[in-house]
Amino acid sequence: MKYVWEHLEEFFIIPLMFAMSIIIFIQVIMRYVFQNSLTWSEELARYMFVWLVYFAVSFTARREKHIRIDAAINLYPKKIRPYIEILSEIIVLAFSIFIAITGVTVFQKITWSGQISPAIGLPMQFVYAAPLVGFVLTAIRQIECIIKRIKNLNKPEEVSKV
Repeated sequence: MKYVWEHLEEFFIIPLMFAMSIIIFIQVIMRYVFQNSLTWSEELARYMFVWLVYFAVSFTARREKHIRIDAAINLYPKKIRPYIEILSEIIVLAFSIFIAITGVTVFQKITWSGQISPAIGLPMQFVYAAPLVGFVLTAIRQIECIIKRIKNLNKPEEVSKV
């Protein structure tokens, strides 16, 4: 179970990227070799990409590789940098929670509207669930990261070897 939790995002990212690449490749072959295009492929690839992006947000949060400005953090004295990093993680957590709450509202409205996609007839709530799921996972990953950083506050900083 621990392995699954540690690699949860990869279980979705890898198949999504593979399937999306295959679908786009087939569409290119159909369009340029057979002079005929598939009506559903671009839409499905787009929705897969949306899900891929939101799982990638959670993945980067778990790996602590999300976008931040290291130059700004390096402006602070070394003694308070860990606290600044925790503060930045808390800000990302707050943003993640805000987007997840907003995602619930959007998901409910789309579900209520009964909107379906034009080419494949997919209920759009499945597409609009991506930000909700992605940012709930991101918030969980941020909490894990904050806890880890707090636990490491009293540990001496490792000296990097150059």
